[in-house]
Formats: sequence, structure tokens, C-alpha cells
Amino acid sequence: MRPVFDRIVSLTDRVCSEHLNEQYAELARKATVALCRKRPSHLVKGDINSWACGIIYAIGFVNFLYDRSREPYLSAEQLCDAFDVSKSTGYSKSKVVRDALKMTQWNHKWCLPSFIEDNPLVWMIEVDGLPVDARWLPREIQEAAVRKGLIPYVSTRDKGGD
Repeated sequence: MRPVFDRIVSLTDRVCSEHLNEQYAELARKATVALCRKRPSHLVKGDINSWACGIIYAIGFVNFLYDRSREPYLSAEQLCDAFDVSKSTGYSKSKVVRDALKMTQWNHKWCLPSFIEDNPLVWMIEVDGLPVDARWLPREIQEAAVRKGLIPYVSTRDKGGD
């Protein structure tokens, strides 16, 4: 899988460098590693450009890349053009990637690091049947939530919870 990984990452790194940012490139590498480890890996069948596009397309979907009010912004057409694939191919490969890696919008495992702190959905956990912003909870509860994978880290944002 190493040659497949290297070819995909060279494409995603180029597009991220030209149109997006290093955070997208890092998440694309992480996603490519995860997809290469799947058995059987989807990446062994089909065009490498299509898979590279699908990976960035999926990460863009999670992080609202296609919303003009966000930075960075890139339309789905522009993204697919950068990989020289059709929009329908980019979308279909993105769907395979999202399903394989259980990607959902605002999932902290696939969220750009710069978006995590301001993403209220990342911090919502259920306490006694009620949704609560974990950043308001005492540190020891936040630490337990991190251990369980419910939140990405203990927030340093002062919410007055201690």
C-alpha cells in the first residue's frame, strides 16, 4: 500500500498547498493512512486522482469547505477540477471515504484543528439525559470524557466550570 499512499498524498499535498492549507493536508494524510489500513482497501481499485479528490472532498464536507462564509472556501467544482475528475466522481468517492471512516460533519476526529474550539457540537455530551457543553464541566469530568473519546481534549477556555 505504500506506493498507493505516496501517490495519493503527493496529489492531496499539492492541492492543499495550492488551494487550501496545511490542516487539510494533515487530515488528508491521516485519512489516507486509515484507508490504506482497511482490509480490503478501497484504494487499490480505481483511479488515484479520484481517490485523492474523494479524500479531500470528504474532509471538506466535514468542515464545510463548500460554504462561502468559511475560510478556506473552495467549491466542489473547483476542488474536482484541481484533481481533474468530475464532480459526480469526486462526490461518489467522498461517500465511500466518509462511510469507511465514519466521517460526519463536525466529528472532532476529522475537524480542522482551527475549528474545534469554536464548534459547539464537538463539546456536547449527555449528562443525566441532558445535552451539556463539556467545557462548562469540572476538569475531572472533561478528563473522563477525553478518555472515553467523547471530546478531543480538556478545553482551556475559561467557562467558569471549575
